Amino acid sequence: MAKRPTKVALIYDFDETLSTGYMQDFSLIPALGMKPDRFWKMANQWSADQEADQVTGSMYYFMKTAKEKKLRLTRQFLKKCGQNIEYFPGVREWFERINEYGKNLDLDIEHYLISSGYEEILAGAEIRHYFKDMFACSYAFDDEGLPVWPARVINYSIKVQFLSKINKGLCKIDDVAVNEFMPTEERPIPFDRMIYFGDGMTDIPSMKLVNERGGNAIAVYAPKKSHERKKAIKLLADNRVNFALPADYSENKELDKVIKTILDKIATERDLDVLKNKEEKKKIARYAASLIAADDFVYLDAGTSTGYMLEHSRRFSHCRIFQ
Repeated sequence: MAKRPTKVALIYDFDETLSTGYMQDFSLIPALGMKPDRFWKMANQWSADQEADQVTGSMYYFMKTAKEKKLRLTRQFLKKCGQNIEYFPGVREWFERINEYGKNLDLDIEHYLISSGYEEILAGAEIRHYFKDMFACSYAFDDEGLPVWPARVINYSIKVQFLSKINKGLCKIDDVAVNEFMPTEERPIPFDRMIYFGDGMTDIPSMKLVNERGGNAIAVYAPKKSHERKKAIKLLADNRVNFALPADYSENKELDKVIKTILDKIATERDLDVLKNKEEKKKIARYAASLIAADDFVYLDAGTSTGYMLEHSRRFSHCRIFQ
């Protein structure tokens, strides 16, 4: 029914939302000769001691530790670290299946990633090509190809900024334009056509914003971890999210059914709006036609409302109408 496909954004956190753990845990930290638990404990303690933002602190601590271990953190090496990431069930098949489902509803599904993980690692992830855009932490590199400074840091509160960029159709470096006024009707993807996937407390600001603006926020949790389920259920009870579901993206599982139902709803509401708009135009055309008197000369420009007026023109036998 729609003239062109309606854009819908599916927006994901990455660590413990799509992947079963932190992306650095699978290859990067083992390459440093450390266990993930030990590394994160040391990195977080360093951040606390320095009163540093934890995400920024961990980026520095990776650089510091790699230098001590004489490990070159080049883009190529970090990209390779993305190849061994483990995903929750069904993630690999999820994107094409949901895209096809949306296509049948005249919905253009766009997938986005907003993560406090590293863009250089995500570049090597096998699901990378499914994302329209990816907003993640990133390093600045020197002439030798080694990281020297965080080029971009995305912590929990900054994630919200990128929701606004998606809403306005902006890219990751449009830091000025994101604060400029844009009429609601001109925004490519309104918040009520967003679905946000996150795994817990770190996603609360983004979940809350999408939920409050009429979209859908989903807290996912590792299917076999009861404590993760309790955290997700609490988010649901606190009205931070619309759903709390196991992170199983397989076909016909609960998450798959919920997303397809939400997409059905978006498409149905869009089609109802089209029908309502059509009926409003018919009312306007009927009223406008009632103002035409015999022997009037009427010129009608092209348009749907004027087209409906022609349906009422037969009763004006002495009226000349040009279109």
